[in-house]
Formats: sequence, C-alpha cells, structure tokens
Amino acid sequence: MRKWRGWLKGGLVAGMLLVAGCNGEATATVPAEDVPPVLDGGGAVVAEGVVQPARWTEIHAPSDGGRVAEVAVAEGHAVSAGEVLVRMDTSDAELAVEQAEAALARAQAALQQVAAGTRPEEIVVSEARLAAARGAVAEAEARRDRVSGGDSWADIADAQAAVAAAEAEEKQAFYLHERTMECFTFKWGGEEHTICPALGRPEEGARHAWHASRDSLEAARAQLRATQNQAGTRERDADAGLAAAEAQARAAQAKLDLQRAGSPPERFAGAEAEVRRAEASLEAARATLANRSIYAPFEATVVEVTVDAGDTAAPGQILVVLATLHRLQVQTTDLIELDVVEVAVGNRVTVTLDALPDEPLTGQVMRIEEQSEDYRGDVTYPVTVELLRHLPGLRWGMTALVQIDEG
Repeated sequence: MRKWRGWLKGGLVAGMLLVAGCNGEATATVPAEDVPPVLDGGGAVVAEGVVQPARWTEIHAPSDGGRVAEVAVAEGHAVSAGEVLVRMDTSDAELAVEQAEAALARAQAALQQVAAGTRPEEIVVSEARLAAARGAVAEAEARRDRVSGGDSWADIADAQAAVAAAEAEEKQAFYLHERTMECFTFKWGGEEHTICPALGRPEEGARHAWHASRDSLEAARAQLRATQNQAGTRERDADAGLAAAEAQARAAQAKLDLQRAGSPPERFAGAEAEVRRAEASLEAARATLANRSIYAPFEATVVEVTVDAGDTAAPGQILVVLATLHRLQVQTTDLIELDVVEVAVGNRVTVTLDALPDEPLTGQVMRIEEQSEDYRGDVTYPVTVELLRHLPGLRWGMTALVQIDEG
C-alpha cells in the first residue's frame, strides 16, 4: 500500500470537446469523469507484513549423511542452546578415528627411527635382502633365456615340420584323386566311346582320403598357431618376472644406500611432515565424530522434525527446523522505495493482524534492509518491526497491516 499526503483539490472538472463537422455545427458537450478525493495518510506509511520468528534455522545432516541413531526432540519441544537434537550413527566415524590414531603412531615411530639413524644390524639385514634380490634376478634371466631360445623354439619347429608333412600328404592325396577323375575316348566299330575306369569306388576312396588329408593339414596348422601363442605367452611372462625381480633389486639397493648414508636433513623433514599430516587427519576424524551429535545453536522451539531413529539421512538433508516462537517479529512485504525513505529505525509502529483485527499491537522499526526486492513488479525494501507485546494467538506466517509513524 502507498502513503498519500495532503489533500487533493477535488471537485468536478468540466470540459467540452468540440468536433467540427462537415456542416460546421458543434457536437454535444461531453462532461469529464469525477475524480474521487484521496484520503490523507495522516503522516504514516502503511504496508502489508507477515509475522515471522526473530531467528530460525534448518538443521542439516552432516556432509556425509548416515544412519540416524536417535532423535532427542519432538515438534513443539522447547530447546536450550547446546541441547542435543539428533545423534547420528558413529560406527564409521569411530573406525576412522582408530585408523587415524594408528597412522599417527606409525608416522611418529618412523620419525623416531629417522632421528636415531640406522643400526648396524639393520644394514646387515638389508645387505642380505639385496643379495637375495640379485639371486632372484639371475634366476629370472635364466628362465627368460630358456623360454626365448630353448623349449619354445623346439616346440614351434616340431609343429612347423608337422605342417609341412601334412601339406605334402594333402598334395599327394589331391593328385591321386585327380587321377581317378580321368576319362578316355576311343573309336570302336566306327563310333566314339568314352570310359572313366576309376569312377565309382576308386574315386570315392581317393576323395575321402583327400578330404581326410585336408583335415589333417588344418589340424597341424592350428597346432602350430597354438604353439606359437603359448611360446609368446611364456616369453611375456618371463619378461614380466625379470622386470619385477630387477625392480625389487633396485629397491633393495636404494634402501641399503640410504641406510649407509645415514639420515639426510630432507628425510628428517619428510618424516616430520608425515607426522603433521597424520595429526591433521586425526583431528579431522575426531571432528567428524564430534559432528555426529547435532546440537541446538540457540534457544528455540522445534517446529519440524523430518526423520526418525533408524532412517538413513542424505548428505545435507534437513533434519530439524528451529524457530524463536517466543520472540516473533513482523516484516513488511510491499513497502515501496517512495515510502521507505520516510522510515527510520526506532519509528513507532502499529500492527493490525488480519486474524485478530480487534487487538492491534505496538512495536518499533528494528531494521531496514539495504538491498531492494522485487514484489509484484514494485521495488520494495523489507522493514523488520519488533513487537513490544505478544498475543496468545500470534503465529508464524500470519498477515498484518503495518502502519509506521513518521519521525
């Protein structure tokens, strides 16, 4: 609603519109509409408002969610600041703390070892491990050599010989079958006659023998391919085994060299940094465990509870809504920019509730928002009014008429 100042000079505004016609005669006079007078606002700014808590918040589940172990409050329950609202399951968080404590203990032990240096008996053990690793390399090299130039090539040669023999048998069987297909033409009694002496059983036998030789040839070729594949697999396995043995030997040599050289400053610094990282991880794990219990941030009333014990809450899900229902305020919704300039913090306010029109409340302007909001196309500035007294029936969300006195 908008404020209106002063009195408009009202009355009836008369007018006449003359329209010249073809014959030069004037038309009838048309009276203007009456302009109704606008009521004076009485030096007050009037706006619509809504009742809301002085403070309210949504309590969310932890960022990793989890199972709800206990809901300690119910809707309508009054809570104090620091009171437990919801307890989440702590199994995973407790395990994470235990793991972080163990990691910190290992990092601290490693730092102590670096600070103390390497004992002679440790060097002896590392030398023995290096010798064993070199022996493993020699064994892997021998295995690779056997696979590359020994048994595998012999198996391949045997398979190749079998293929060559099968090819020869197939060619011989094909030639014999072709012979059985030969026919001869001759003249007898003045007529030409053609005979195929081997057709019939001889040809059938030769044909079966040829087909069998072809099957044997395909089988020999398949065996050759399988032998070659097996040889390739054995070679790759032997190469991989050799590479792994060489890597272990290099690691053993590097460890021994480091032990013989003592503890350089950068190694000590690295061990210290690892301890700091482990301490930070433990602190984070303990904080996560502490956050599994969710507390009320201020004194309020529980307005809504969205979960029950045993539910699985999604990360960031709203669990509880709190509001200061014992301390309600009114905020304007449509106070336009032309009127907000006449409002100041501390101005007296009269609030008339739509639901309780016969019981107006008094209050004062507590806050004027610095940033505008769009309300049905108007530029508005919300103004918060602190009520000086409350009514028993006053509730969050009720609408009201707000009259703000100037100055």
